[in-house]
Formats: sequence, structure tokens, C-alpha cells
Amino acid sequence: MPFAHVTRFRFLAILLLTIAVPFGEARRRSELQLRSLNGSSQVKPCYDYVIIGAGTAGLTVADRLTEDGKYTVLVVENGDVVDSPRIKQVYSGTAAMGPTWSYQINSVPQVNLQNRSTAVIAGNLIGGSSAINAMMTVRGTSEDYDRWGSFFGNNSTWSWDGLLPYLKKALNFVPPDPAVAKSVHITYDTSYWGNSSGVYAGWPFFQWPGLTSQIDAFRDIPGVEFPPDSGSGRAGVYWFPTFMDPKRVQRSYARTGHFDGINRTNHDVVTKSKVTKILLEDGTATGVIFQQKLGNATTYTTVKANREVILSAGAIHSPQLLQLSGIGPRKLLESADINTAVDLPGVGQNFQDHPMMFMSIVLQNFTTHPSPLDMFQNRNFSDWAQELWKINKTGPYSMGIGNAAAWLGMPVISPERFESIATKLENQDHGAQLPPETDPTVVAGYSAQMKNMAESIRSTNTAFYNHVLSGAGSSGSIIDLHPLSRGTVNINTTDPHNTEPVVDYRALTNPVDLDIMVEFLRFTKRYFFKTRLKELIPRQLQPPDYVNEPEDLAGFLSENLSPSEFHPSGTCAMMPKELGGVVNERLKVYGVNHLRVVDASIMPTLPGANTCQSVYAIAEKASMCLIRMKTYTDTEQAVDLIKADA
Repeated sequence: MPFAHVTRFRFLAILLLTIAVPFGEARRRSELQLRSLNGSSQVKPCYDYVIIGAGTAGLTVADRLTEDGKYTVLVVENGDVVDSPRIKQVYSGTAAMGPTWSYQINSVPQVNLQNRSTAVIAGNLIGGSSAINAMMTVRGTSEDYDRWGSFFGNNSTWSWDGLLPYLKKALNFVPPDPAVAKSVHITYDTSYWGNSSGVYAGWPFFQWPGLTSQIDAFRDIPGVEFPPDSGSGRAGVYWFPTFMDPKRVQRSYARTGHFDGINRTNHDVVTKSKVTKILLEDGTATGVIFQQKLGNATTYTTVKANREVILSAGAIHSPQLLQLSGIGPRKLLESADINTAVDLPGVGQNFQDHPMMFMSIVLQNFTTHPSPLDMFQNRNFSDWAQELWKINKTGPYSMGIGNAAAWLGMPVISPERFESIATKLENQDHGAQLPPETDPTVVAGYSAQMKNMAESIRSTNTAFYNHVLSGAGSSGSIIDLHPLSRGTVNINTTDPHNTEPVVDYRALTNPVDLDIMVEFLRFTKRYFFKTRLKELIPRQLQPPDYVNEPEDLAGFLSENLSPSEFHPSGTCAMMPKELGGVVNERLKVYGVNHLRVVDASIMPTLPGANTCQSVYAIAEKASMCLIRMKTYTDTEQAVDLIKADA
């Protein structure tokens, strides 16, 4: 190993060993244990609120509702409390992913992906998917959130201005170490962040030096912006934090922020308990029935909700439970021999996730070190990194999946074709892109979405393209942030009560998705071959460099595209009922009193970002609405107050 590299390691070691960030402002909870019940026998017969699901949203809402001690809450969770170093681990960002703590679900074969089936990742433990995700702390652009409210009109508080206070409240932002920030030119603006939450947005104590050249290469592309902070609501190339407690250098998630250390007599959680039905009486949700299995014995427990039932089971299981409770499309329920309590066609429709594609380009003359490959190919460097981690939890092992990426709009990606793509989408028969016999209200909602997306294709501030930068001499995965195809999540009508729901991504069923993704591949090639990176002698490996025609690129995508980045959303959409909506702006289920949905399923369209931060904000906003309504008995007065506050 060259002496210069050894010297650089020693310099970095000295630098990192001297890091001492004050964390006095970061509020910590006591180490008391939450009232986690051992079984159904300890569950009280009734609570003010019953929350289904102890995931990202459910734990947040439960924490907020019980803070003042006035009301009782029971959270019913299918999974268990899991303590594992894989969950705590920040390094690589992927240690907890996979089937270990996820539901065992596979999608139906995808016709347009050569009949490939895809694993459906959804967390099945306390903390939900926030316990197993890649910890990327990213929010959408202002247009992403304005789009949500636009379906209700111009005065909706589901907007960038209306959600920003809750995006800030949801996280405790701790700035990066000044020396590390200076070394790679990290910029941030604390005005977009809060500092009171138990969920942290932190930074690793190391960055790969090659990231600076990868970021600077985007300056050679016309129209690319460089926002000062990932939270500014602007598309562009920027640095973003990690869901990490920077003092412990461990994952920060819903459990650590809204579960551990709580000791309130009004806050109960029961685990390994599967809710099988939401109880309805005269159009009002009155409680739930949950199932527990111990050996060969199965018990069923009924719990009443004096005020409301809050469904936070996620975009896969929230629509399933509504359908099992008789709330959903009548034809579907009848085919499963379930009595229809509320005919609500949108339940389980509008399913969305972020597709991923893989393009391999290597920079043959990339010589910047250290680089990510040195962790595997350079024993001296990896030994140094391990020693540094053991001493003070700094260095490369404090890094997750990455902290720099491009989030770009279509006018930047495809300046010559974005207008024709938008026009094609605008003039499309939108109903023809959905399953046969789709309810007219769902078709109307999809058409409204597509007209909005056509305008967004023309905007530089709706990011469609995402490329996470690695700091290595190669490309990474490419994400489609706004897929136009819509899937379904419905009960299995042959055995609805004993099987997982049927998940169909319906990938690439809208052909405009292919048009957009082909432009992504072309742009990525332009980034490597037409910017300053060309001096590093790029070589395209996948798809082969002779694959250039749109139809050939489409064939490559059918073989290599993944329909999921593990961000399931949209299946209980917050839209007007006449547009196929399931919940209104207060997240109340249409046609049912005292029942709300609070999770990623209410997103009418995906944000152009990883979904976790947006889910926290949804939960914070919903909690504030419920807290205000505890004080003001008149519902409309509470809503007016929320609007005034936003």
C-alpha cells in the first residue's frame, strides 16, 4: 500500500479521534420500560383509542396521544419486540432488510417483467418498516405535497406549507461534524429541521472523498440545481442525513423515538396479536377483535374503543383489514363471502411503489482513495476502519447506504423529449391503463392524478429520477420516483381470513413508464460519458453499450427492473370519494364514524423520496388533529384550528 495512503489514514484517524460533538440539546428519554403487555389477559376491556399497528405511524400517534395522560391507548401489533445488532447497525444500511423481520409475502407474477414475482417487504415487528429500512432521511419536493391537497382544492392544508411544521416536528436534526462537512462540502440549513423529537436525523463521521467529483460532474449538465438542504423542498443534487442517533451511532426509528423508555399507565402495547376485524355498529367503529396463537391454542379478544379506532397497519395490511371488516369494493367482498358494511371502491386500489433499475457503468481510471471497495479489497484500510470503529464508533463503519444523491426533474433528464412524453400521458385513455371493470370513481381519480403528473413532467421541481451516489468508480441503482402504473392489494377471495393479501404491482402497465425509464438510462449514460467523468474512461457493462434503441432498452428493463424499492403506498388514498378516495382530509374513512387510517396507504401519490420521513409527518399531523379535537368537541372548529395553525 502506498505510503501516502497510509499517511492519509493516520491523518483521518487523528481527525476522527478528536471529534467530540455536544449532544446536550438532544433530549433523551429515561431507560424505563413501556407497559408492554404479556398477553391478552392483561388487556383492558376498553380504551379511548385502539391503534392497529406499532410501526412508524402507529407508535408516533400513540406516543403523542398519551403525553398529557388524559386518554388511554392500546396499540395492537402483529410482530414482537426485537433486539438485534442487525437492526441497530448503521453500516451499509441494509443489515436488517430481508425476510427475517418482514411479512412473508410475494407479489403475483408480473406479466411485463417476464412473469417474475417480487418479495413484498413490510416490517413485522415493533417499529415496523422504520426498523428495517435503509435509513435514508429524505423528503419530497414542495410540489409532491402540494399535489396531495390539490385533489381537494386550493385551500387544503395537505401542502408543502401545511406539512412543513410536521416534517420539522417529526425529527431531531443534528448537524454533521464540521471537519467531515468541510472535507466534502456538505451543506445544510437548520431552518428546515426541528430538534425536539426522539427520532434523529444524524450524519456519519466519515464520507468517501470520491463523492465530491461525482457531485461536481452534475454541474456540467444544464438545469441541475444544488439546493442548500435536502429539506428545502427543491429538486436537485444534495446531501441528506441518516436516520441515526449520532451519539450512539445506531439506527434511530419509531421504536427508539416513540416506544423505548415510555412508562405511562395510559399507554399499553400488546404484541404477537393479529387484528382480524374492526367492529362496526350502525356505521361506527367501536373496537377490534385480535387473535393470539400460543402453541396449538388460538384465542380471540375483543377490545372496545371509546373514541376512535386508528388503522396504521401499512399499505399492505390496512386495505386488507378494511376489506375483511366489510369496507371495500362490493364485488370483491361478495366474491369472498364477506358482508358489505360500506361499499368503498377505492380500498386496495391505487397501489404504488418506487421501481428500481440497475445500470452498470464503471470508471476505469478512477483512482480516488479511500473508496467503498477498499473496505473489501484493501486489508490495511479495512483494519484501520475496524480499529477506529472499536475506539469511538467513527470512520467508514458509521456510514449507511449513502448521503448524497441526484433527485432530478424530467426537463433536466430529457430536455428534448419531456414535452412529448407529457402530452402522450395527457392524451391517454387513462381508464384503459387500469384493471378491467375498475370502478368509475377510481378511474376518475387516476385520471386526475395522470393529468397532474403530465404537468409535473414539465416541471423542474418534481423529481422523477433518483441516483444515489456511491463515492466509488461505478454507478448505482436508479429509482423512478413517480411511477404511473397502478397496482392492487386485495384479500385472497378463496381464503381471505387465513392468507396474506394478493399483491399485484401491475408493473409497466402504463406504457409511459417505459418512455420515462428509457430516458433515465439515456441520461445516466450522458452523466458518465458527457461530463467531466469522461476523463475517467467510463465503460458501460449493463445494458451492453450496443443496446441503444428504445425497444431494446425496454426489453432490458423487462428483464432487470424491480417494481419495488420497498415503499408500498396509496392503497387507502386520501382523495375525494368521487375520485376513488378512501379517507378524507382528516384521514377519516368515508362512510364510517370513529375510524381513521394513518400510514403510507393514505398517500394519493408517492412523494419523490423515500417514504419514511413523510409517514412520520403524516402521523404528527394526524396526532395534532386528534389532540386538538380532544379540547374542542366541535369537529369543524378543530379542523378550522388545524388550518389556521398550518
